[in-house]
This record gives sequence, structure tokens and C-alpha cells, in this order.
Amino acid sequence: MNVEMITREDLERFKEELFGMIKELTGKPQFGEQKWLKSYQVKNLLKISNGTLQNLRVNGTLAYSKIGGIIYYKYEDIVKVLEGQKNKNPFAPHPLSK
Repeated sequence: MNVEMITREDLERFKEELFGMIKELTGKPQFGEQKWLKSYQVKNLLKISNGTLQNLRVNGTLAYSKIGGIIYYKYEDIVKVLEGQKNKNPFAPHPLSK
């Protein structure tokens, strides 16, 4: 009787190969690979409300493009906003407050 052992590395390699094959078959990019995201995707990614997303647009924090009534956001811009917020002091007063 021939016994073969499956290691954790074997399973990890299989997982990567399987995801690669699924990606090829569906043709859908992974979330981080998309260049443009719709509003619902940005809200889910940042875990924010409609109003908060609108405020980010209105005050110029997050750039967007509107095509046919649909608002799109660049993934790179979202990452930049997150990186900028990560470096800010949460206890510092807002620059517009008196």
C-alpha cells in the first residue's frame, strides 16, 4: 500500500493555483486590481455611509468621475486618502474649527 502525505505547503500551492484558474475563467479582476470602483464598492471598502462618501466628494478629499449618472472612484485615490489619514493625529483640532 502506497501512502502519500499532503503538507500545508501543498495545500497553499493548490489554493494559489485554484484561485489563478478561477480568475482566468471568470475574467474578473481581484478587488485591489480594479482601477475604478463604484460608490457601493467604496462604501463597503471604507465601511462608510452614503453621507460620508458624499462629504468626501464635496470637500475634495476624494476625487471622482461621473459617467451617465454613475460615480466612479480611482482605487489609487482611495489608497492615498487612507494613507493620509493613517499619518494624521486623531486628537489634533480640525484646521477649520475655531
